[in-house]
Amino acid sequence: MSDIREFIRAASGTGGKATLAIRGGRLVNVVSEEIYQADVAIYGERIIAVGDISDYIGPETRIVDATGKYLAPGMIDGHLHVECSKMSLTSFAKAVVPLGTTSIVTGLDQIIVVGGPAAAREFLDEAKQTPLKVFWGAPCKTPYTMPRSTVGHYFSPADHQATHHWPECVGIWETVREFIQEEDPDVLAALELAERSRLPVLGCCPMTRGARLNGYQQSGVRADHESYTPEEMLEKLRAGMHVVVRESSISHFLADNLRIVTEMGVKALRRISFCTDDVVASDILKRGHLDNMVRMAIAMGISPMAAIQMATINGADALRIDDKVGSISPGRAADILLVDDLRNFTIETVVAKGEVVARNGKMAIELIPPQRSVALLNSVKVAPLQPGDLKVAYHGAGETADAMAIAVTPEKIFVRTRRDVTLAVKDGQVLADPARDVQYVTVVERYGKTSNRPVAFASGFGLKQGAIASSTAPDDNNIICIGADLEDMRIAINHLIGNHGGQVVVRNGKVEAFLHLPIGGIVSDIEPAEMAALEDQLDDAARALGCPLPWPFMYMFVLQITAIPEYAITDLGVVDCVGLKVISPFSPAGGDERAVAAE
Repeated sequence: MSDIREFIRAASGTGGKATLAIRGGRLVNVVSEEIYQADVAIYGERIIAVGDISDYIGPETRIVDATGKYLAPGMIDGHLHVECSKMSLTSFAKAVVPLGTTSIVTGLDQIIVVGGPAAAREFLDEAKQTPLKVFWGAPCKTPYTMPRSTVGHYFSPADHQATHHWPECVGIWETVREFIQEEDPDVLAALELAERSRLPVLGCCPMTRGARLNGYQQSGVRADHESYTPEEMLEKLRAGMHVVVRESSISHFLADNLRIVTEMGVKALRRISFCTDDVVASDILKRGHLDNMVRMAIAMGISPMAAIQMATINGADALRIDDKVGSISPGRAADILLVDDLRNFTIETVVAKGEVVARNGKMAIELIPPQRSVALLNSVKVAPLQPGDLKVAYHGAGETADAMAIAVTPEKIFVRTRRDVTLAVKDGQVLADPARDVQYVTVVERYGKTSNRPVAFASGFGLKQGAIASSTAPDDNNIICIGADLEDMRIAINHLIGNHGGQVVVRNGKVEAFLHLPIGGIVSDIEPAEMAALEDQLDDAARALGCPLPWPFMYMFVLQITAIPEYAITDLGVVDCVGLKVISPFSPAGGDERAVAAE
């Protein structure tokens, strides 16, 4: 039912009767900030009437009894890299729709770097067959790395011209501050096209304040999801931005960010919305999704109405999609949650796209994934590594080498600092030192465009033996591997190459745990519960190697992100994320580089 005439006639009382009616509930009106008794009439996928709907009921109308329940709008995740869940859109819908998430905003940037706009189109078409609405932000460019790493597809101004007309396109996604700061010509061209297309600019500017924020805002950015402190978030709010609170599986900012409301006196709650950014199945099944964020906000003292607004209409306003979703209003999508108690916010029934799709935390309909294209199932194109490929050659003198390791801590996943270490040199090769928590780290370019496989050093992962590796690793999804043993690393990497993607743990030459991610090398169609079980197996296997981190694989795969200081590693090598340049792992702090080669 896509003909607007049908909806006009049905809503006007001159056409078809409601296909579904929800009766007896108390409406949470997030627009007027009222709660009152009201019924809802639905025709196809749209709401056609709210209040007294007696005239809309026909003999074929299906009735949902909501007596004693509250009716809240379906929730909207305002910024989500859905592929980082490692679940396909079909599997992801199975995980989050029963929890009340009925819309997500995503750039599909992770599948785009693998297969370009055609791959994104496959995913968007897949979403149409699920209850989950997917709004798409065209990435400002891909990859987001600076300097630019090697990927399968570089999203360009030409791609913007070719995709802005897609019905799912709602803005320019992940407009990284460094691109604006450096006046990247491709990104500036994309912003000019966005202005012509009347698309909002969606930001990414962590730790950006003062003059840097003033300069960044000249891009026209409308909303930002990256505030590391409440003070930073408040400055962005005062500067006119919509601020999006992030609570992901690995970065927990909600409690701190919302201090702008609970401690700092901010009253402009309608400019604050929610997102999860990066979540995995094991976390979703344990804590929930946006429903968890609503409960967390309420527990901090924020009213249920305001918390629900942050998960619904506020995000819709920020993204200019409030005419489609975000409230229970005529003309909007028929995405409605039946909730027993607003403070506990446990969702009993989910109506999405005009159908009852979930009850009591379980899907009420069957979702079948589509057939996948050959291109997405064969996306790892690099040849297997040979013995010796990962040795680190050192051209300095002596039996030791002064080096730097990219250091992480359990407390702050995105903070990657420098740890200066002295490592042994044997037969012209620099050796890691697992006893002092110094492991090898490498990124292997997997698209077959180069032979890049730089090797450097990492600290904080605690591996005493073995290796862990992943082919899903934003922002470029090259294969990243950390290990205490170079041969185990080679075996781990080759296992992923041979299986066209996944995550793996290897010890003493044996695969201890493996998660197959055959779709683009980054996602799978397996059920959320099976995904969660395999995630737990991988993390347990990594901890058996000595890793103390709460999320070993997520801490590893974010090492390729260059948009966050201080250090990263891509297929180009170690990146100084402040200086925006590739450096040698033997570069003294603040000094010149010394010769190094990764063989």
